[in-house]
Amino acid sequence: MSAGGGPALFIGTGTHYVALVRPRLDPSDEGVRRAAAEAGVSAEEFAGPGDLWAVLVERDGDGDGFELPGVRDSEPAGFAERLRAGLAGASGPFTVDGGAVLRLDARPAGEAAYAFTAHVSPPDDPEGELTVETGPVPVARLLADLDAFLGSLA
Repeated sequence: MSAGGGPALFIGTGTHYVALVRPRLDPSDEGVRRAAAEAGVSAEEFAGPGDLWAVLVERDGDGDGFELPGVRDSEPAGFAERLRAGLAGASGPFTVDGGAVLRLDARPAGEAAYAFTAHVSPPDDPEGELTVETGPVPVARLLADLDAFLGSLA
């Protein structure tokens, strides 16, 4: 999956998920041009290089998110690789550590599915941890999403 043309990894369901995204704004998009004009900069400057990672969370229609300044592609890729290895080799619960801002606890949830508890800590508010509980996610679908995500970073 992609967010605004950039790499994106969504873990969860449509109403309960955590996502790692690196959005890419299109300077020719009318909304981007309008926002740039309001900000008093060119559309290209407003769109930027598209290299800023963010974490998004959604819980029952209540969304939140934050930017991850200084994160390089290798960090989300490493997280995705550890999650992929966990899913491919696990027969029970496992945890994937994504550093200071993200930890993912995985547990079997029926036939060929896992449910996740994502612990998300915004870098500017380490005490403001958010927890997202997902419903069952089919392992085959998530493995395909992980492969697509990793391929988008190659």
